Amino acid sequence: MRVFMGAVVFMLAALPIQARAQEVTGRASVIDGDTIEIRGQRIRFDGIDAPEARQRCEDASGSAYRCGKISADALDAFLANSRPTTCQITGKSWDRLVGTCRRADGADVNRWMVQQGHAIDWPKYSRGRYAADQRQAQARRRGLWAGRFEWPCVVRGAKCE
Repeated sequence: MRVFMGAVVFMLAALPIQARAQEVTGRASVIDGDTIEIRGQRIRFDGIDAPEARQRCEDASGSAYRCGKISADALDAFLANSRPTTCQITGKSWDRLVGTCRRADGADVNRWMVQQGHAIDWPKYSRGRYAADQRQAQARRRGLWAGRFEWPCVVRGAKCE
């Protein structure tokens, strides 16, 4: 009985460690508009896609601009307003973790990027979770939606479906 109780106590004590292993918290460094790094872990935002660092888009007047840089800079400024960042890890893709991230004040980072037009909803992975946010950004002509752009997955040469 003692051995059994000891095993139960050990398992219960291990639960918070396992739960914390599904989260990464710390000061985020921006890699690009949909990827950050916290404590050496690269985390890609689940369900969204942002312009590539080298990507160029057109504004409302047809002038080219570096939309990938604008996206990354907007993310950096947004994260700087409320630290630290916590990411709930939902999976892994290549060499990165995948997750939904929140600032210290609770703001959903993934959602904010889509709402501001700095990223797009990627239905293949979001299952439409950010579709309404994207429709609002489009209607308000925010960020990418103010002009013309290629889908980031097309720029990467990947399938967008």
